Amino acid sequence: MQRASRLKRELNLLATEPPPGITCWQDKDKMDDLQAQILGAADTPYEKGVFKLEVTIPERYPFEPPQIRFLTPIYHPNIDSAGRICLDVLKLPPKGAWRPSLNIATVLTSIQLLMSEPNPDDPLMADIADEGEMPDDLPEAGDSEAPWKGRRTQQRLDTSTVPALMESSCNARCPFWEKEPTAMLQERL
Repeated sequence: MQRASRLKRELNLLATEPPPGITCWQDKDKMDDLQAQILGAADTPYEKGVFKLEVTIPERYPFEPPQIRFLTPIYHPNIDSAGRICLDVLKLPPKGAWRPSLNIATVLTSIQLLMSEPNPDDPLMADIADEGEMPDDLPEAGDSEAPWKGRRTQQRLDTSTVPALMESSCNARCPFWEKEPTAMLQERL
């Protein structure tokens, strides 16, 4: 009963006051199967991309975190080819950071932030994380002169070799890795 009323409140809040760039809705008439979309943030390789996610609410929610996976292919060190996400708020303690006070909007916002700021120190895809090793002489946090900021190419990808879905998801050179994200994703398929 508590689960149903909380989910109803959260879905209502997501419908009336969604976080920027995030939408979430009920899939058919099942309250525990949700769909979500996250828009790629500006100044990231995912800019202008629309990423679909599947959200499954467990029976013991909010005492267990929702299970979320990407349906849209994405090239990211913390997201594997099956769409599974390595994020602490999606795991129970002691290794995770899920708390019953968190909600679906908070988790989706955390995923959106993870897309903008990959965590190469805790990768799900080690080979991708190895490609984007950061230099040892990183500037202090908040330093606007970070060497990797704004390193994007204006060149468009050759869409004859890249499926349209991937092209819309990763349409720019990635500032975190040295290769085109769509080319790397194409190699994996």
